[in-house]
Amino acid sequence: MRFTRYTDYAIRVLVHLGVNGDGLCSIAEIARAYDISENHLMKVVQDLAASGFIEAVRGRKGGLRLGRPAKDINLGALIRHTECGFDLVDCGSCAIRSACTLPSILAEAVRAFLSVLDRYTLADLLKHRNPLRAILLSDAA
Repeated sequence: MRFTRYTDYAIRVLVHLGVNGDGLCSIAEIARAYDISENHLMKVVQDLAASGFIEAVRGRKGGLRLGRPAKDINLGALIRHTECGFDLVDCGSCAIRSACTLPSILAEAVRAFLSVLDRYTLADLLKHRNPLRAILLSDAA
């Protein structure tokens, strides 16, 4: 299973904001830290803000920060939010689809996968906060 770039960027944004603590970050700072396009991050940030994962503070001294504590941001919920679906195969035109058991087996595997993610939060990703901060915030200031 592979996450979309959208989910990858959503996780990166949350990790960056998490290591920054209560301070505000700009999309430009986050894009620079990961060497990715600001334009790619815009849509992700807007969605994360609309869904309450992050808070966007407007104005001259504005920026982004986590919308709730890292311990309250569940990874399973985040992945379910950012991924469009978890259909691992397209059985639409398959000749054996009415008798095939593969879809139910794959659905069980996806449930197990998400069940593991449900046990973790953003706080778990931030356990090594100081090394992450040194890497991500080294260009800030």
